[in-house]
Amino acid sequence: MGGNCCFVHFLVAAVLAHFHGAVVGQYLNQTTHCDPADLEALLAFSKGLGTDDAGLVGWESPNDTSCCSWTGVSCDLGRVVGLDLSNKSLSGGISSSIASLDSLVAINLSRNSLRGQAPVELGRLPGLRVLDLSVNLFSGGFPASEDGFPAIELVNISFNRFDGPHPSFPAAAKLTVLDISGNTFSGGINSSTLCHAPVQVLRFSGNGFSGEVPSGLSRCKALVELSLDRNDLTGDLSSNLYTLPKLRRLRLQENQLTGSLDNALGNLSQLVQLDLSNNRFTGSIPDVFGKMRWLESVNLATNELDGELPASLSSCPLLRVISLRNNSLSGEIAIDFNLLPKLNTFDIGTNNLSGVIPPGIAVCTELRTLNLARNKLVGEIPESFKELRSLSYLSLTGNSFTILASALQVLQHLPNLTSLVLTRNFRGGETMPVHGISGFKSMQVLVLANCLLTGVIPPWLQSLGSLNVLDISWNKLNGNIPPWLGKLDNLFYIDLSNNSFSGELPMSFTQMSLISTNGSSERSPTEDLLLLIMRNSTGQGLQYNQVSSFPPSLILSNNLLVGPILSGFGHLVNLHVLDLSWNNFSGPIPYELSGMSSLEVLNLAHNDLNGSIPSSLTKLNFLSKFDVSYNNLSGDIPTGGQFSTFSDEDFAGNSALCSLWKSCHQAVQSEDEDEHHDMDTAKQITSIMLEVGFAFGLLMLWSALYFVRPWRIAYFRLVDSLLLDRPCVWTVVKVTSLGFRKENEVHP
Repeated sequence: MGGNCCFVHFLVAAVLAHFHGAVVGQYLNQTTHCDPADLEALLAFSKGLGTDDAGLVGWESPNDTSCCSWTGVSCDLGRVVGLDLSNKSLSGGISSSIASLDSLVAINLSRNSLRGQAPVELGRLPGLRVLDLSVNLFSGGFPASEDGFPAIELVNISFNRFDGPHPSFPAAAKLTVLDISGNTFSGGINSSTLCHAPVQVLRFSGNGFSGEVPSGLSRCKALVELSLDRNDLTGDLSSNLYTLPKLRRLRLQENQLTGSLDNALGNLSQLVQLDLSNNRFTGSIPDVFGKMRWLESVNLATNELDGELPASLSSCPLLRVISLRNNSLSGEIAIDFNLLPKLNTFDIGTNNLSGVIPPGIAVCTELRTLNLARNKLVGEIPESFKELRSLSYLSLTGNSFTILASALQVLQHLPNLTSLVLTRNFRGGETMPVHGISGFKSMQVLVLANCLLTGVIPPWLQSLGSLNVLDISWNKLNGNIPPWLGKLDNLFYIDLSNNSFSGELPMSFTQMSLISTNGSSERSPTEDLLLLIMRNSTGQGLQYNQVSSFPPSLILSNNLLVGPILSGFGHLVNLHVLDLSWNNFSGPIPYELSGMSSLEVLNLAHNDLNGSIPSSLTKLNFLSKFDVSYNNLSGDIPTGGQFSTFSDEDFAGNSALCSLWKSCHQAVQSEDEDEHHDMDTAKQITSIMLEVGFAFGLLMLWSALYFVRPWRIAYFRLVDSLLLDRPCVWTVVKVTSLGFRKENEVHP
């Protein structure tokens, strides 16, 4: 929205200045008093606005009748003809009383927070020539009617919330500028209602328009700019569109347009900007740029175009931007750069271009952005690159360039180089250069990932005081991590993963100034970039478009690092990602890690950590990924906070660690139950053994009695004596005794 909006406001300001000089300025305010009807209308208008904090002179004094001296009010002989309250922090809405200001020529209420519907009374102002309501919160349909806005010349209602079909102004015979971009208008584009006036600018960007680009737009013979980008337009481009003789800007990017580009494109000889990017165009690029002597920017990126680069691009001496990335272009880079002295951006990344980098590109001394990434280019970086003194961004990712040492020795001479991305090159077993490099004083982003480099972290990196981002992942580097790496003042993103670094972590990592307690998280803004940080060996990655979008990160996974996890990491309050997985770290997880209040990712998996997980980590309110799997942790898993969102897999491989669905108390209780169960089982076994022993003994006794006759005779005599003889004798004695007692009894 920024660049587009600025251009709109520049155009509005120019038109307002024109009207002020030609219409308003010829009637200098001869009096500060205004027409009573206008005063009443302004007072009613102000009631609908939130002007308390706007600092508007006069508007807050209802008894002040000198309204021509009020802020933003312009008068002609006491009649209000201009109203400019742009960027005054206004809220509320537009009162219908504005219809009483029937001498208004220009209204500018842009860049406020006005809301509600635009009143239909705006269309009844007979002399209104300029209407600017851009960058507000207006909604609903725009009140354009068959006979409304009869004198209007410029309408800017961009960046609001208007919806429905786009407005048209059939009664406006002098309409020159219509900007409705950044709303939610939908449906088709009705060219028959737009081209009856000498319209010069049609800006319909960023809405929901569908259907084809109407061929009837070719009737707008005065059209200078046609911007239909960021909609849902489909179909082929009509050849009639290439007949607009004055067209200077054609912006159709980010739609779903198909088909091939016609050779009639070359008829647009007045073009300054051509942007057809992010569509589905197929076929080759017509080599018809020879007549476009005014062309400054051509963007055909992210389509399905093939064939070779059009050599006629060399015939555009004012060309500043060439962007053809994300297509299927092939062949060599056959452009005569000697004819392009103003070239600022050359982006042909992600194609199938082959051959070497043409040395002649170095004559483009104004070149700031060069993207040759993901092609099939070979060879070395030309020595002539030393002449690219303005170059700021260079990406050579995914080619087959060789001799890294030579490349760095050339590129170190570029004083303004801030971003260097060399990923997936130099894969022939090269060594990271250690000596002979002393430049790169302006470097902010350095990416040397996935190059299979051997060696160590080079000492020349410690002189890169402006470095923000360092990625040397997916190489074969080894040795200790030098302490000076954590002392680079501006460094906030480090990726050393997938190497063979060893030793302990340097304490300096806990004091990195931009992500620690004592540092500032503010980073200087940079231009948009196309950066790709590799996450695995296949080239898949996360893309960041500018330096400020990189999350502060410390990524050291898949190395051979040892020792404890530093408790001082807790000082890194601005760190977003800490990945120490797949190393040999040992000891407990420090509870101080809870001080990393901005942390989103904490990965400690596949180490030798022990102890419990600190409950203080539940204070990490932004933590979205947490992994401590495959360590030797024990105890309870903390509950609350973000820990309720983590799965069992994040804690797997820790045999003494309680799972999310079973607490340690339950585990102990279960162990007790198992112990009691074992005791009961032992008792049952003992009882069974006793019974078996008794049965076996009884069996042996009966066997002896059966087979040994003397034993059997003795046994039965004993039984007879105990069970038969003794009871009988005892019974006889008892009976005899009772008889004697009866005989001796005395009777009365």
